[in-house]
Amino acid sequence: MMKKIFAIGLMGLMGLMGSVSRAQNGSWTMFDTRTSDIGGNNIAAIAPDSKGVWVGTYQGLSRLNGGTWTDYAMFNEKLKDQSINCLMTDNRGVVWIGTDDYGVIEFDGTHWTEYSSETRRLKMKFVKEMVQDKDGVFWIGVTLGGVVRYDGYTWEKYTPEDCGLLSDFVLDIAVDRANRKWITTNEGVCVFNDRRWVSYTVQNSGLPDNIVPAVAIDKDNNKWFGTLNGLCCYDGEDWRIWNTNNSPLPANQVNDINIDADGLLWIGTSGGVAVFDGVDRWAVFTSKNSPLPAGNIYKVASDKKGTHWFGHDTKGLVRLTGFVMPEKESGERRAESGESRAESGEHKAGREDKPAVASDERVRINPHLQEGYVTISIESSSATVTFTNNQGKVVKTVNGYKNNQKINISRMPKGMYVVGVKTVRGEKKIKFNLK
Repeated sequence: MMKKIFAIGLMGLMGLMGSVSRAQNGSWTMFDTRTSDIGGNNIAAIAPDSKGVWVGTYQGLSRLNGGTWTDYAMFNEKLKDQSINCLMTDNRGVVWIGTDDYGVIEFDGTHWTEYSSETRRLKMKFVKEMVQDKDGVFWIGVTLGGVVRYDGYTWEKYTPEDCGLLSDFVLDIAVDRANRKWITTNEGVCVFNDRRWVSYTVQNSGLPDNIVPAVAIDKDNNKWFGTLNGLCCYDGEDWRIWNTNNSPLPANQVNDINIDADGLLWIGTSGGVAVFDGVDRWAVFTSKNSPLPAGNIYKVASDKKGTHWFGHDTKGLVRLTGFVMPEKESGERRAESGESRAESGEHKAGREDKPAVASDERVRINPHLQEGYVTISIESSSATVTFTNNQGKVVKTVNGYKNNQKINISRMPKGMYVVGVKTVRGEKKIKFNLK
């Protein structure tokens, strides 16, 4: 029941192998209970490894190795019809299984380890997320139970009542380069450095929504958040937002984010999957242009060989192989998912459009140099703002800019800049001297 409430709130071979089809840019294989021996169609967790993939469903734990599916309820009866909400392989190769009723279960390929007493004592049912930090410490997110820390010897629980955690409804956890834990909840994002808590919400940051189902951290230590109101990136200074109004993102509800070995973001949404290089190249897969089932893509994952996995919340598992990121699109070409928005005149951030016409919009830059920021007055609902230096290099870009939003310029080199403000009405360029 809890799993159903959570999902709603956020939201070729046949037989043993599944159904295979080829589409543009890759080969697709569909695994569901009709075409394969996967344990269930409600995909809640995916964990690829060197030999195959572990899959958690509302009906238990399955594994695909080569062409064979294995139902692990055969080896541990507690997994029968058990919701498997998250999966993680640790630095020893041991699989950690997050369940609804039995907390955390550990499996080394032969032996099962359960933590029954800790589950009861810490009220650790409904395990939603698990990660291992740089010190080997496990951080366990529990729906309606906060965060649990386990260092291999002792267990410690964090709740909003005794620390700076915003909510006990934990959705995702990621660890950054400095070993800080980024914890997303239904009330915003928390950061914990093992001593101090910092919080980010709609009220005190550029976060577009307080419900944040997903977080991922790239090689440059940028934090990527999936929210119910679009994709968001925080680089430590600025917040950038992509949604259906300013990008090819297929839906604003972002359920999961995975960063592959090439640094590409794979984004699971309520309307399909988007692939984004973080700058200006996109690929979008929906039921209209691929074999992907229509509806909610709840989980995304990639292995080291370049195989990508998508978990649908009701229609099974999809595998994509042979994908190659397309070259940057020209203004003459439009992805199927974005054509209607292009025709309506809305700008697609991160894509090379036809040269913008001069805007008749009234734009004014309001410097606050001593405070280290500027604001820009605009008439449109949003804009893309760029700062270009005298060498023609764009040194800062702000997507989804709102009227009079603060732009941090404290670390920009002094000098003359051309500030480009592009809205649906066109583009205006203004010279700005950062003294």
